[in-house]
Amino acid sequence: MSSAVKVLVVGSAVGQIRELFAKIKSIDAKHGKFDFALCLGDFFGPPKDASEEYGQEEDIIQLLEGRLEAPMECYIMQGEHPLPAPVIEKFAKTGGALSPNVFLLHKSGVLNTAQGIRIASLGGIYDSNVYTAADSAHGFTSPYFTSQTVEKLLANTMTSSKPQERNYTSLAAIASSTTPSQLVDILISNAWPAGITQFSSAPLPAPELASIGVEPVAEIVRKTKPRYHFAAGGGHPPKFWEREPYVWEEDNARVSRFVSLGAFGGEQPSGKKQRWFYAFSIAPLTPTSEPPPKPANATQNPFLHKALKRPLDSGEDYRWGNNQQPGKRSRTEEPSGKPPAGYKCKICESPEHFITDCPEREKPREGYICRICNEPGHFIRDCPVKNAVGDTGGKKPREGYVCRACGSELHYIQDCPVAKQTGPREGAGRRGPPKPIAPDECWFCLSNPNLAKHLIVSIGSECYVTLPKGQIIPTHQGANHPNAPPVPGGGHVLIVPITHYPTYLAIPPDLAEPIIDETEKYKSALRAMYAKHGAVAVCFEVGRMSAKGGHAHVQVVPVPTKLKNAIEDAFREEGRTHGIEWEEDPDEALRACGGGRGSYFRVDLPDGRKMVHLIREHGPFSIQFGRQVLVSVLGMGDRYDWKACTQSEEEDKEDVQAFKAAFAAFDPSL
Repeated sequence: MSSAVKVLVVGSAVGQIRELFAKIKSIDAKHGKFDFALCLGDFFGPPKDASEEYGQEEDIIQLLEGRLEAPMECYIMQGEHPLPAPVIEKFAKTGGALSPNVFLLHKSGVLNTAQGIRIASLGGIYDSNVYTAADSAHGFTSPYFTSQTVEKLLANTMTSSKPQERNYTSLAAIASSTTPSQLVDILISNAWPAGITQFSSAPLPAPELASIGVEPVAEIVRKTKPRYHFAAGGGHPPKFWEREPYVWEEDNARVSRFVSLGAFGGEQPSGKKQRWFYAFSIAPLTPTSEPPPKPANATQNPFLHKALKRPLDSGEDYRWGNNQQPGKRSRTEEPSGKPPAGYKCKICESPEHFITDCPEREKPREGYICRICNEPGHFIRDCPVKNAVGDTGGKKPREGYVCRACGSELHYIQDCPVAKQTGPREGAGRRGPPKPIAPDECWFCLSNPNLAKHLIVSIGSECYVTLPKGQIIPTHQGANHPNAPPVPGGGHVLIVPITHYPTYLAIPPDLAEPIIDETEKYKSALRAMYAKHGAVAVCFEVGRMSAKGGHAHVQVVPVPTKLKNAIEDAFREEGRTHGIEWEEDPDEALRACGGGRGSYFRVDLPDGRKMVHLIREHGPFSIQFGRQVLVSVLGMGDRYDWKACTQSEEEDKEDVQAFKAAFAAFDPSL
């Protein structure tokens, strides 16, 4: 099996080359090592004005002379502007190598990387007049691509991937050396493909993006079926948007993903900075590769149903059988009310009635499936589930919906009693209720295809246990810290209910018992395991009801036995600093939050006692408070920020294996 290739994709540098290289170096040090980077859009930026040279010219010269070094192999493309003359001259001499680590891709190029990844690039922007009027493919001095540019790209995708077979002198030579298909692993372009937003429920950052796609790029997608398609031209300035994956069933269930990145440099949109980089892993496909699993959030393929429109004055008219009509006309009837001679109903072929009066019209065609209930035999308008009533009297949600306020699947959030008790957040300025939670939005739902499943160490009937990203306990660098408990794999874990609920106390009473029982069994097992390694367990939960709809979980952290008496004092002292008050009767406080009636922070101390703080509505409370206290107890202030503690996937997997081996004797799921 081919090993995965780690790729970093970044948005338009817009001339800020030195700054982008510094950021790439930082990302690589923190999340790498990456095999290469793809730089979308305008790498060099536009000219300052019609009479001046390009922005950051000194950086361009230093790059071309090898004095400005890229931190890794970087492939760049043409964006919305013509390329600087020195860059074009260097490209003409070298065929693409601008400096030891920077390579300019052809405007309609296909690259086979050393790792076996096939990348297609389409540089430039689309203009309908230029596209059809041009008699040749435009080069880097033009900002546009033409029909010949696209034809050249599609021809290039047919070439063999073997380097020694890349030099072709004619289309016939290309055809004689084609691979079985034109498929590519990655496609990069400026323009979006037409129809990409169809069937997607991912909210667009701006409504005008729904109509910016162009048909030539859609045609490239249909032919090449990229596993990943990255674009840079999502608005002015560019905005980030990631579409749900879609599947090509006829091509071994090939999965495609589309991501449009914001720009790194240049003018930024108002509001928060748009996401400008994207990291992922991709393995080269071989003839023996197994079909990938279908993502849980996959949609219909937007490129399989291209609308075919025809003029009204051509072909058979839908209503009139073989009668050719010059245009729109009214229905004519015989005095008897029957259709004119020669008319046949298109549904049942009877000459006795019009199609609008056909008795078969009320029956769906064979193979029709209602989109509401996924059952055959009726149209959507007649679906018995369409007007079903939920548990609070409102409309019953579609399958898969989860109320963000209470975790119920039986009502929408606007009909939720918990949400009405909580009320809108002050200053939120929100129009309407929050968008329903989706599997790919929740960090802890097992159905989320982006979940870090390699960190899971145990799966029970109701809950699973996972190491967190960036756990408190150091296991590789810093593992010799005097207060680091010697629990294999570190020992900091999360206990997570498999079903999505915002807090443990929001779980419906008739469903809560088995979930809570299994959670307590995992806590007991972890305490026993920690004790074997000279440590005690501290458990804490941030039970916060919010419109964002978090996923309930308990964090469990080992602390050396020698420090156990400092734990309660640390929570109280740190609490005073942050204005946190602890309830005198923790159990009564938790009962008051039952049914999702309130938010809370709970700590289970090593001696079995609880500490509970009731989080005030709209009141400030840091979700990192528990971590902040424990890194203070352990004397590990540098472990406060979990993002600064993340490791490589290989190191994570080493920790997982070490923990699972040590936990096996205690694991209640085994």
